[in-house]
Amino acid sequence: MTSPTERTKGPRPSTARSAGPMLALLLLGQFMAILDVNIVNVALPTLRADLHASGASLQLVVAGYVIAYAVLLITGARLGDLMGHRRVFLGGLAVFTLASLACGLAPTTGFLIVVRFLQGFGAALMTPQVMSLLQRGFQGPARARALSLYAMVIAGGVVVGQVLGGLLVSADLFGSGWRLVFLVNVPIGVALLAAGPRVLPRADEDRRGGLDPVGLAVLSPALLLLVVPLILGHELGWPAWGWAALAASAVLFAVFALVERRFAARGGRPLVSGRVLRAPGVLGGVATLMFGPSSWGAFLFTTTLHLQGDLGMSPRESGMAFVPCVLAFALVSLYWQRLPARWHRPMVPIGFGVAALGYLWIGPLASGGAPYLALTAVIGLGLGVMPIVMTTTLENVPGEEAADASGLLLTVMQVGQVLGVATVGTLFLVQAQDGGSTRHAEYATGWSLTALAAVAALAALTVSLRRPVRAAGSAGARTDDGERVPVVAETG
Repeated sequence: MTSPTERTKGPRPSTARSAGPMLALLLLGQFMAILDVNIVNVALPTLRADLHASGASLQLVVAGYVIAYAVLLITGARLGDLMGHRRVFLGGLAVFTLASLACGLAPTTGFLIVVRFLQGFGAALMTPQVMSLLQRGFQGPARARALSLYAMVIAGGVVVGQVLGGLLVSADLFGSGWRLVFLVNVPIGVALLAAGPRVLPRADEDRRGGLDPVGLAVLSPALLLLVVPLILGHELGWPAWGWAALAASAVLFAVFALVERRFAARGGRPLVSGRVLRAPGVLGGVATLMFGPSSWGAFLFTTTLHLQGDLGMSPRESGMAFVPCVLAFALVSLYWQRLPARWHRPMVPIGFGVAALGYLWIGPLASGGAPYLALTAVIGLGLGVMPIVMTTTLENVPGEEAADASGLLLTVMQVGQVLGVATVGTLFLVQAQDGGSTRHAEYATGWSLTALAAVAALAALTVSLRRPVRAAGSAGARTDDGERVPVVAETG
C-alpha cells in the first residue's frame, strides 16, 4: 500500500498508449471490490426469503466480506511488496472472481457466508495493489488525474452499490433474484484477468518489509471472537459460550499488542506499528474512523431492511431511495479539496455533528416519504467528510511510515463497519422482532447511530484542533515529483 509521498523504484511511467487501458483495468477492479461492500444490502430481504436466512445470517453475509477484507488488507499490501504488485493484483482478482461465482451459486446461507469470507480475502489481495500500481505507473499531472479518478471510483462504488443492487434484484433475469448481485462480477472479472497480463507492467520492484504471520494469526481470531457473538447472541439467547468468546477476544487483543511490540523490537515490520500510533493525531484519527464508518455501515444495513419492511418498497425502489443520500455523500467526498485549506480540518467534526443530528430524526420520520429521503441526504452530506479524516490524520506521519499508517486507517474503517452492523444491526433486529415493526426499531437505531456519530465528532475535534506539522517527507505533503496529491480513503 504505497503512500502518495513515498519514493519507490519501479517501472517507468506508462506511455499515453498504455496508460488508458491500465488505468481502466485497475479502477474497474477497485470498483468491484467497493461495490460488493454495499450491493448486497438491497438484496438482503430477497435473500432471506429465498434461503430462509435468519437475521444473524444476514449480518454475517454482510460482515463476513468486510471482516476478511479488514483483517487481511495490510497483509495483502505486504504481499504486493514482497511478490510484486502485478502478480498479487491478478491473484486477488482471480480469487475474487471465483468467490463471486460461488456466492451466486450458493445453495445455503452457510455456504454463502463462507464464500463471502473468501471473496473478502480476494479483495484484500487485489485492492492494496491499485494505489501502488497507480503510483508507479503515472507521474506528474497524469498521476494527479489518476488519483482523482481513483477517489471518484471509491465514492461512486457507494452510490452504485445501493442503486445497482436494487435494479439487479428487481430485474430477476432468468429467475436469478439476489444471485445476480454476485454473478455480475464474473464476466467483468474474467475480462480483467484476460487483459491484465497484457496491460499491467512487468517490473523488478522493491522487495521491502515482510509479513507478520504471528500478528495475523492472533488478530484474526480476536476479531472473529468479538463479532460473531455480537451477531449470533440475540437469536441464541446470549449463551455462555458467547460471553466466553467476548472475554477471549479481549485477551487476544492484549496478546496482539504484546506480539506486535516484540516483533517490532526484533526489527520486524508489525501489522500495527507503535511508531505510527505515536504520531501526532493518529489515535484521534483511528477513533474517528472507527465510530464514523460504524454508524455508516449500520445505517445502510438497517435502512435497507426498513425500506423493504414496513415501508413495503421493492428492491428497485429501495435502491433508488438511497440516491439522495449517496449523492450527497459523494458531493462532499469528491469536492472538499476545492474548498479553502483552512476549512478542511474543521469540516470533519462539523460533518459528523450534522450526521448525529440527522440520526436523531430517523425514528420520528420513519413513516417515509420526502422528509425521510431528505433526512438520508442530510446524513450522507455529514458523513461525506470521512475521506478528509485520512488526509488530516496522515499530515504528521513520517513518509516512511505512511504506507503502514494508511493500511491501519483503512483497516479500522472496515472493522468499524463490521462492528456497526454487528451491534446496531442486532439492536434493530431485536427491536423489530419485539415491537412487530421495523418502524418501531428505527427509534432505537436512530439514538444508537447518534451516539456513534457524536463520539466520532468528538474524536475528530481532537484532530482538527491540532496544528499540522508538515515535516519533511510527511505523508500529506508532496510527492517525489513535487505536486500535492491527497491521500484517498476507501469509504465504502
